[in-house]
This record gives sequence, structure tokens and C-alpha cells, in this order.
Amino acid sequence: MAWSMSTLVRLVALAAGGVMGAQLTAVTYPNNATSKPQMHVYVPDKPWSGQGKGPLVVAIHSCQSSGPSYFNNAKIPWRQGSDRKGYVTVWPSSPNNGGCWDVSSKRSLVRNGGGDSHAIANMILYAIEKYNIDKEKVFVTGGSSGGMMSNVMAAAYPDLIRAVSLYSGVPAGCFVSSGGGVAQWNNSCSGGQSRASVEQWGNVVRAMYPGYTGPRPRMQVWHGSADGTLSPNNYQETIKQWTNVFGLSQTPTSTVQNFPERNYRTENYGTEGMLQGIWAQGVGHSVPSNLTASEQWFGI
Repeated sequence: MAWSMSTLVRLVALAAGGVMGAQLTAVTYPNNATSKPQMHVYVPDKPWSGQGKGPLVVAIHSCQSSGPSYFNNAKIPWRQGSDRKGYVTVWPSSPNNGGCWDVSSKRSLVRNGGGDSHAIANMILYAIEKYNIDKEKVFVTGGSSGGMMSNVMAAAYPDLIRAVSLYSGVPAGCFVSSGGGVAQWNNSCSGGQSRASVEQWGNVVRAMYPGYTGPRPRMQVWHGSADGTLSPNNYQETIKQWTNVFGLSQTPTSTVQNFPERNYRTENYGTEGMLQGIWAQGVGHSVPSNLTASEQWFGI
């Protein structure tokens, strides 16, 4: 009897006492954007057991990384969350030199402009159909450059995303390049010199999807007080931006000390749970992902 290579591999694994479980898989997705990031998907062995269709979490990597590297990073907990609760995760890979995401060019800072954000939106739309995802349970997270892109996704594709948990990023549009360059570093923004009024920051978000009047994703913003890469000033500028978008006061409605971890401060804005800031005292770049707190924010 002739065995296929895949069958032989499985038999060897079984003979060794192992069980072949879920694997991160490269996926070809319909992409009409100019940018061509690679898409990887993780579908856990344990199916979603909650009510209705399952959630989707898009985990966006930092610079000098990729989707598979982020997935295999022991400090990034979304694989563990997926295995435990059964939700699907998508891991995009930046197509740019250095692995940073394009949060500087016009094509990525406007809806359907052809940039990296457009391509990630295509991944989300594909995943919703392919993996039987509840379109009301699409969530985005990321750190550093991935945190910046998470903010851009919230601004340009608010209709696709229900909540965002971003770590150590900057306000949406803060990294804009005057020359229109792709994935350009912005010293003014990274250094904390990019300051604007709440309305100006809010206008940056609104300009990414002109005329949009629908619901916005709930925003959870994390930043460390000792961040030497993306200035801690960006935390307050990001809070200013989203309080304006949501029409909220810049004064927190409640503050919880030493939560969700010791020396962290959680600030809630408004009464509907739309905006939460988490200030990590003494933490540098970037704040470690907190699976429990982010999952709670997403409602999964």
C-alpha cells in the first residue's frame, strides 16, 4: 500500500506518542490593496463554545518582526488565549523593510487607500467568511508599530472592528510623513513633540473615513511611563484624540490604582465603557501584553 507524505508524517508523530495539533497557517486571501502583507491564521483545535459564531482577534506585530515571529513570541499570549477559549486569530506580516507597519503614508491613513491598513481590512473580511466569524466580534491588538496600526485600523475601518487593545503606540495619524513615504519614522511623534488640540486629533481620525457616522470600536490604550522609544507623551495625546471622537470629557470618570497589575493605573472615560487608558508606571517599551485584561475588554 502506498502512503502519502502527509499520512506518513502523521503516523510518525503518532508512533512517537505525539498528537498533531493546530498550526499557524499561511493563507492566500483576496487583496485588492497595493500593499501585499502576508496573512497567517491560527484555528485552534478546541472550537469556540460560546454563544453564536466565534470571535476573531487580529494580532499585529511590532517592528523587526513578522506574523509567525509574533505568534511564537513567548511574551505574546494570544495563541494561549485562542487555545483556551477557541477563538480564531489572524497574524499579518508587514511587507516593509525593517518589518514596521506603514502608518505614515496617505494610502494607509485613509480608508481603502491601498496601503497596509487596507490589506489588513481585506484579511478581516476574508476571515469573517472563511472561518464563520461573528462580524460583531472582531477585535484588534498590537504593540509598538502594531499598536500604531491598531489605532489606524480603528480610525479607518471602524465598521469592521468592535474593540481595540493597543500597547505602546501613538495617536492615529501622528506618524504621517510630509513626503508621503511608506513606513517612515517620525522623530517628532516618537519623541513626544507632536501635540495638538483634542479637536485637531479627532479630526485626524475623522479624515481617515470621511462622512462616517456609525459606531466606533471601544478603545483600550496602554503605555509605559519609562518608554524611551515612543514617548509617554503619546499616551495623553491618544487619550485626547479618542475622547474627542467619542465626545467625552478628558477627565476620567473613574480611576483604579494598581490595576490590572501593581503600579498600573486604569482610567475609564465616559459611562459606556468606550475608552480606557492604562498607565504602567516604571514600564519601558513596550508594555507586556495582558491577555486577561485585553480579553475582558473585548468581552471574550
